Amino acid sequence: MIQQAEIKIKQIRELKNITQEYVAQKLGLSTRAYSKIESGETQLTINRLNEISEALGVGSMEVLGFDDKQVFNNCKQDGYIGINHINIPDKLIQQYEETIQSLKEQIQLMKLLQDK
Repeated sequence: MIQQAEIKIKQIRELKNITQEYVAQKLGLSTRAYSKIESGETQLTINRLNEISEALGVGSMEVLGFDDKQVFNNCKQDGYIGINHINIPDKLIQQYEETIQSLKEQIQLMKLLQDK
């Protein structure tokens, strides 16, 4: 049995603003079954930890080594309260970059039309 991992899982999930429903769906479980894992009612196995870690977008070793006090201390030292190292999906970054490029092209076109 993995000690305190369920608490760490819940903290990471909440910090990443991910719902229990989302993780449960990724695991093919009901929300209630997943909730039992986080509350410690259901024993957490290594395999399940790996599946949950993947759904949360973190490594299982990161989950086991997670320290919520360290996260907030780092944020406080940086002069703000927030979450360090937020993982933004590559696809989202690509969409933003494409949007920025499109807007730049539109601006150039508008400048050309204005000069005429």
